[in-house]
Amino acid sequence: MEVMPTYVGIEKAKALGLDLVVVAPTAQPPVAKIIDHGEYEYQEKKRRGDAKRKQHRIEVKEVKFRPNTDTHDYEFKKNHARRFLLEGNKVKGTVFFRGREVTHSRLGEVLLRRLADDLADVGEPEGRPRMEGRMMHLIFGPVKKDKAAPKQSAAKRATPKQAAPAPDRVAPAPAAAPAPTAPVAPGVPGVPVGNSGK
Repeated sequence: MEVMPTYVGIEKAKALGLDLVVVAPTAQPPVAKIIDHGEYEYQEKKRRGDAKRKQHRIEVKEVKFRPNTDTHDYEFKKNHARRFLLEGNKVKGTVFFRGREVTHSRLGEVLLRRLADDLADVGEPEGRPRMEGRMMHLIFGPVKKDKAAPKQSAAKRATPKQAAPAPDRVAPAPAAAPAPTAPVAPGVPGVPVGNSGK
């Protein structure tokens, strides 16, 4: 590895039956290698393909509700949304309104906010519920891994563990407090002060 003029590099490459390929043109001085250009292109293509295969494409999965969705159906669809978020995908929660249901759009907003609360540990809403035509929707993105870890550790720190008494030791019973006694008037036994006897 040495610094040399371009024409010297080209002559050396021709003498070896290879090519002079610039690999870092922005470096000072530019970096070039004497290699077989066809093999270099093949390796670069292979490297790009490997990187593309390893990359995760985020998809938007949709979970559809109606304003009067039953509890069991809601739980079923919520679990699907949870699974999608754990896989790293986004989830679009949609509430469809039919006929006069659109006048009660508040029910759809309540349902989507409930979904946001139930999925808070795995997904965070990307805005507020929006009405578009006869549909109201809210998009959830997966919680970043670095954000999720501090929440768990903070929750663990917030609840201190209480030590249970050892089984062979029995905690002493608290002493019974003495019964309060009323002050007695001087000279009159058994009559409390402040009591006129009426």
